[in-house]
Amino acid sequence: MAFLHFNNVGISALAACVPRQIIDNYHYGLDIWPADEVKKVVDKVGIVERRFADEQTCASDLCLAAAEQLIADNDIDRSEIDLLVFVSQTPDYRMPATSILLQHRLGLPTTTVAFDVNLGCSGWIYGLSIAYSFMQQMGLRKALLLDGETRSKVYSRKDRRSAFIFGDAGTAALIERSNDIGESHFSLNSDGSRGNLIMIPGGGYRNMSSADTLKEKVVDEFGNIRSDEQGYMNGADVFNFVIVEIPKDIKKLFAETGMIIQQMDYYVFHQANDFINSFIAKKMKLDTAKIPSCIAKYGNTSSTSVPLTIVSELHDKMNGRRQLMLSAFGVGMAWATAIIPFNDCKISKLIEI
Repeated sequence: MAFLHFNNVGISALAACVPRQIIDNYHYGLDIWPADEVKKVVDKVGIVERRFADEQTCASDLCLAAAEQLIADNDIDRSEIDLLVFVSQTPDYRMPATSILLQHRLGLPTTTVAFDVNLGCSGWIYGLSIAYSFMQQMGLRKALLLDGETRSKVYSRKDRRSAFIFGDAGTAALIERSNDIGESHFSLNSDGSRGNLIMIPGGGYRNMSSADTLKEKVVDEFGNIRSDEQGYMNGADVFNFVIVEIPKDIKKLFAETGMIIQQMDYYVFHQANDFINSFIAKKMKLDTAKIPSCIAKYGNTSSTSVPLTIVSELHDKMNGRRQLMLSAFGVGMAWATAIIPFNDCKISKLIEI
């Protein structure tokens, strides 16, 4: 069982950044599909608007803006940041690691530990557990967990199964040690036998870029079109996986800790779609008033969705002590549940670039 437990390490500040460009889903793709068909898809997924980065803006740029906001709002001494973890599946380059470039762009010392984590929707909770693990070592003072995705760049607008779902965002979290934070708990899981449920099959080193991988193709009987270097998702199988494994994992973690799920102040889920999260909430008899949601405004922003939801929806509700349950699931398949205490976490106002 991959249970991890930490004491007196926590998130002291959070910030997030989204692109300025707003995509109105009801008007997206009208040059390809009829308006009534678009409306049917949008109503089903519950995503009214999304944010798309322009061609020059990468996930790292969104994270950089969020990190600069966080540093300014909290008067952070950059020389005290000893660790930078960058979570993304849309990095700047295949090499070098984007975290190293962010270390330089943020003006952090060369003594900073910096590395990338390549994980999808579960990535922020995984990254948080990694940063907490490092921060248990007494030699480190402060850590930055940066998480950014520009998923709009990797899905085909001609594939109805994914064209209306994904958006872009970047987040920054400051992680520190403190004697009054309390215990944090994680459950981390993976199942590579389901790796083909969400995938970009071309452009890596198993199936390298070529004229064929870049060529758009009709991929099913419904006329959906994409290249092998654009993502696809088997939505039905993902849904069937999530509704079984996620409630099971949540119950498992609460049983491990002996805590009571109803005592949580908020339940923050990965913003996959409204239907999935509503199904989980109903199945687990959770108080829906404690489940913040930003998917209608920003879409599925992959691994950034949990911290983006906190910044967007809870920025004025995190004063004092708060106990949050976090749950995220997706590409891999990989999924994670965490019980995280927050103590006067300073949440910056959501910014746009």
